[in-house]
Amino acid sequence: MKTIDAQDKTLGRVASEAAKILIGKDQTSFVKNKVMSDGVTVINASKIRLSGNKKQQMEYVRYSGYPGGQKKETYAMLVARRGHGEAIRRAVLGMLPKNKLQARRIKLLTIKK
Repeated sequence: MKTIDAQDKTLGRVASEAAKILIGKDQTSFVKNKVMSDGVTVINASKIRLSGNKKQQMEYVRYSGYPGGQKKETYAMLVARRGHGEAIRRAVLGMLPKNKLQARRIKLLTIKK
């Protein structure tokens, strides 16, 4: 289990580092079709840094599939509703390959305040 300290780091840098470890690219025995990592823990998630005015401008979009079913949520609203860990989880999930191993890899991610 590897640990990443998110204090005073930007969201994208922490997410890309975590995704690289979850994929297994940090190991010499890397294979594309296997889950290589034993897990990643991100600590100090509440002390993550965002550059500029991204708390109000960065949006997360969902769509239910029905007319008028598109929902938009800013970073600040997401953090108020679900916490800083959810923002990190979504960023890491977006950086993982979209295949059958994605769900197994994201379960190995642990986020602590």
